Amino acid sequence: MTTATEPVKLTAGLQQFIAEWKDRPGNLIMILHKVQEEYGYVPRPVAIQLSKELDVPLAKIYGVITFYHFFKLRKPGKNKISVCLGTACYLKGGEDLLHELETLLGTGVNSTTDDGIFSIEAVRCVGCCGLAPVLMVNHEVYGKVKKDQLADILAKHRES
Repeated sequence: MTTATEPVKLTAGLQQFIAEWKDRPGNLIMILHKVQEEYGYVPRPVAIQLSKELDVPLAKIYGVITFYHFFKLRKPGKNKISVCLGTACYLKGGEDLLHELETLLGTGVNSTTDDGIFSIEAVRCVGCCGLAPVLMVNHEVYGKVKKDQLADILAKHRES
């Protein structure tokens, strides 16, 4: 385990990407996207290492991470559930789906289940308004979802 004072060993691909972007405009956001692509979130030791390598204050890195909802500070579950709360989905029961998922999984929004299998997030729109209410598990879209379908959807992804 690395500590805050020890540099973390970044993957060769990430090191190459940082080298390519280090002196370019917009480098921090692009590099953070690459970090999240590799890890699924931005681990603190990696953020600390980026601060040193890019000569950017750690507070600025965390300012970017916390400003943009895309970036995550915690490792997501194996199966990421995104519940749409855009206008159409909200009006057709998206919030009820979200609350039911919280009950079924025993965890809240922007959290991961204790077993690490599921994480839940609320999103603003997935672009499937005609199928409202919509949720996604990883990249699979479920439309016109009813609360009584959620247990089966979870079971399907728990087994995979």
